[in-house]
Amino acid sequence: MGAKARGRAAASDALASEIRPGQSIELLKELHILTRDGKLNQDSRRKLKQVYHLYQFIEKLLLELPTAGRGITLADHGAGKSYLGFIIHDLFFRGSDSGRKGHIYGIESRAALAQASRELAARLGFDGMSFLATSVAESAHADAIPDEIDIVTALHACDTATDDAIAFGLKKHAKAMVLVPCCQAEISRALNADKAHALARTPLAELWRRPLHTRELGSQITNVLRCLLLEAWGYQVTVTELVGWEHSMKNELIIARHTGQTNPASARRLTALLETFGLTSLQATRFPLPAAAG
Repeated sequence: MGAKARGRAAASDALASEIRPGQSIELLKELHILTRDGKLNQDSRRKLKQVYHLYQFIEKLLLELPTAGRGITLADHGAGKSYLGFIIHDLFFRGSDSGRKGHIYGIESRAALAQASRELAARLGFDGMSFLATSVAESAHADAIPDEIDIVTALHACDTATDDAIAFGLKKHAKAMVLVPCCQAEISRALNADKAHALARTPLAELWRRPLHTRELGSQITNVLRCLLLEAWGYQVTVTELVGWEHSMKNELIIARHTGQTNPASARRLTALLETFGLTSLQATRFPLPAAAG
């Protein structure tokens, strides 16, 4: 074998080691993760690594769902170019030899991106995908989405869109939610406005005296409250890193599995935190509790 042939073979082996078995090369090219000549640049490599890592968590949840009866349903909020939805459909449904059936709903507020995803799904023959050009909040009332959704995902849905995705999941009786929050600002604004009067004369007020710390503390409190809300509604919640911090600073992955048992203790802790930080005005809109746990 000549030097050029060996080089091509080595490049092919290296690419194969980074792409999951059964993955459509044509799909990766259409998503511009691979170049037209089948190469993977550094930016695309990071993106693919992140999506694959998230897929591993989602795949476990999908495998826990019953296969009998209606097909599995998944709603992907803030879908963007729908990298995640397409890869889930390709690897779990289309590439499966076990007859898995399912439908993925990509929800994206930018109409041009939703239309581009529709066109790509049609070109590739991905019949089990639909794309809605609407906000996360409005999607909960869309006629095109069924009353029940098995899995809800929201990858880097900005600010309150993650809260809207949780509300969507609760309304649709989701069996699991996979959330990677991004750019939370609502609670930071509330901390600045209300100054958490209960803590204003304590050393804890230093946690939000400077704008950068207010933003980071607001982000931390937001995600803690989201986890308590999910627990209160009967979900078992785990929090972990999505990928290494070198790939993304928005790195918190919240995975919630429905247990069917509401949690009054988590509801009480959520309410206490809201009261402590002067955020009770947000309970009705962002952190509503089930009657059984209130």
